Amino acid sequence: MAKKLGIGIIGSGTISAAYMRHAPLFRGIEMRACADIDMKAARARAKEFSLRAKTADQILTDPAIDIIVNLTIPAAHYSVSKAILDAGKHVYSEKPFVLSVREGLDLKRRAERRGLRIGSAPDTFLGGAHQLARSLLDEGKVGKITSGTCHVMSHGMEGWHPNPDFFFKPGGGPILDLGPYYISNLVQLIGPVKRVAALTAIPARERTITSKPRAGQTITVETPTTIHALLEFQSGAVVTLNASWDVWLHNHAPMELYGEEGTLYVPDPNFFGGEVAISNRDKPVRKLPRWDHPFAVPNQDSPDGPLADYRAAGLADMALAIAEGRPHRCSMELALHAVEVMTGILKSGETGRFVPMRTRCERPAALDIKAAKGLLAKR
Repeated sequence: MAKKLGIGIIGSGTISAAYMRHAPLFRGIEMRACADIDMKAARARAKEFSLRAKTADQILTDPAIDIIVNLTIPAAHYSVSKAILDAGKHVYSEKPFVLSVREGLDLKRRAERRGLRIGSAPDTFLGGAHQLARSLLDEGKVGKITSGTCHVMSHGMEGWHPNPDFFFKPGGGPILDLGPYYISNLVQLIGPVKRVAALTAIPARERTITSKPRAGQTITVETPTTIHALLEFQSGAVVTLNASWDVWLHNHAPMELYGEEGTLYVPDPNFFGGEVAISNRDKPVRKLPRWDHPFAVPNQDSPDGPLADYRAAGLADMALAIAEGRPHRCSMELALHAVEVMTGILKSGETGRFVPMRTRCERPAALDIKAAKGLLAKR
């Protein structure tokens, strides 16, 4: 593709560095400018990555910017994405895409009127581990999936995040913060959800921050932090999803899918890589070697060892999809369906009733080894 689409970022906080650092890995995109409500933060990021620091209004009107990445806090995702679309730019949002189906449908209408694209994180399901799991399911290695379990449980964000308040307000909580990774991966593996039910709780109404620089300050918790959900899929599969910030330790696997012929063990969908394992009928569990997939290769150090991090893969896929006239994988339809699943879970926790899904989406196209290599810049 001759032309690279210019990328601008609104929201120059912690997550922006990952997009800026990884963008050069991919073809079809070029990071050009960043903005923030705090211009000091925008200027610091711009200096770090040799970009232009601008106000949000300047990025919206910059002719060199084709796609704007919305990295604001979840409560601002809708209003900022609306401004981006109204300015005639494509938008790629951090998760959660929006906080209600109504907001998502409004953005959909605005995009369609202008012939614009909407994409949304997470793109971790494009990682080598999860695409290996996808290929095994598509090849019928464990038969049709009938059920499964997912667990994402820890003791919250107040121990490490410098400003953890928004995690515990409406729009936060483990379902809206971490649920997108799990639900997007489940949809790409076994298809869309039919209905949900849940029990939810707020065991601790107040939390004490232990991270710097605000150690000792307290936060009032205004959204459920323990959620036990049931998901019934259009395929007939039923999956349990437990999400909590009230658990110190546990031994549950992140994701297990139970099929008619065996079990598939899927690593944490919060990450691109990890170990995939399989068992067939009554055979022992067999750990699979890392797939020769470019997004499975460790490229970043972490306290737990090297990990694969290819954030911006979904953004690059959307840019190339615009040029090639094909659907992009981290689509608005997938993101909106995930939002309905998550808000449906919270609604069920409030009402004690099953909540049917009204949105629909297709499983995103698999990203096999050849397709993934096609996203990368030649080196």
